[in-house]
Amino acid sequence: QVQLVESGGGLVQPGGSLRLSCAASGFTFSTYWMNWVRQAPGKGLEWVSTINSGDGTTYYADSVKGRFTISRDNAKNTLYLQMNSLKPEDTALYYCARGGWHYWGQGTQVTVSS
Repeated sequence: QVQLVESGGGLVQPGGSLRLSCAASGFTFSTYWMNWVRQAPGKGLEWVSTINSGDGTTYYADSVKGRFTISRDNAKNTLYLQMNSLKPEDTALYYCARGGWHYWGQGTQVTVSS
């Protein structure tokens, strides 16, 4: 069955960095677009970034553009989100989701606070 397992979240000071990972299994990872989505406390879901399955073209929300980098390693069936220059408003539960939005991971918490 399809499984997506996020990791790498934690507590970081403003201006710091984190790298999230999403380990995928149960499907042919290389053939799917992949996404990161987040949900801040008390708020709705916010799309963060997408990477395509072909040439690795990436897409970002304006709120993270220039600070976050999405990437994938198809040999390892793993999706990444490198987050730099973190701000308190980046605090959220971060989910990876397979293209088509039917499958999501359980999320990993990112807290940006001094």
